[in-house]
Amino acid sequence: MLKIGITGNIGGGKTIVSKIFEVLGIPVFYADDAAKKVMTTDPLLVNALKTSFGTETYFSDGTLNRKYIAAIVFNNETELNKLNLLVHPAVFRAFDSWVEQIKDVPYVIKEAALLFESSSYKMCDYSVMVTAPVELRIQRVMQRDGLTYAEVESRNARQFSEEKKAKLANYVIRNDDTELVIPQVLKLHQQFLYLAAVK
Repeated sequence: MLKIGITGNIGGGKTIVSKIFEVLGIPVFYADDAAKKVMTTDPLLVNALKTSFGTETYFSDGTLNRKYIAAIVFNNETELNKLNLLVHPAVFRAFDSWVEQIKDVPYVIKEAALLFESSSYKMCDYSVMVTAPVELRIQRVMQRDGLTYAEVESRNARQFSEEKKAKLANYVIRNDDTELVIPQVLKLHQQFLYLAAVK
C-alpha cells in the first residue's frame, strides 16, 4: 500500500483535492484533525504537554484548555516550536495505527498542512503539493474564515514558501482557477494506481 502525502499553503485547496480522492474511494488521514484529537487521547502527549506547559493545559474533565495553550504559543516562535515537537510524533503514531487498520486499497493519503515542515513527508512514498498564487490564497481564506489580510499573511508566513515545498514535492496540482483540478487529480489517481501495482 502506497502512502501519499498532500500539502499546500493556507488557502491552496489541499482539502478540496483530498475530498476528490475520497470520492474516488481513497482513504484520507487529515493530520490537522488528528492533531486536535491526540492532544486529549494520546497519554504520552498529554503527559508531555502537562510537563512542558503546566497542569493548567487541561481542565479537570480532561479536555484541552485551548485558550491557555493559544495564549502561550501565540506570537512566540520558541513555544510554538516546542508544542509542535511534542504533537508531531503523536500524529505520526496516530497515522501509523490508522494505516494498519486499512485493508484492500492500493494507496492512502495523508493530508497535512505541515507535511514538509514536520518532516512527515519522509513517511510517505510520494508527495503532492497543491499550489495557488499567494494573493488568491489570501482572498480565499479571508472569505472562508472572516480573517483580515494581515492575519492570513501572518499564518502563511509560518509555513515554508510554496517554492520550497514545490521543490520537495514529487507532484504539483495547480488550483489557480486557470486549470481544472478534477482532471489533474484523476491523472494522479491513475499514476498512483500504476505505482501501487508495480511496487
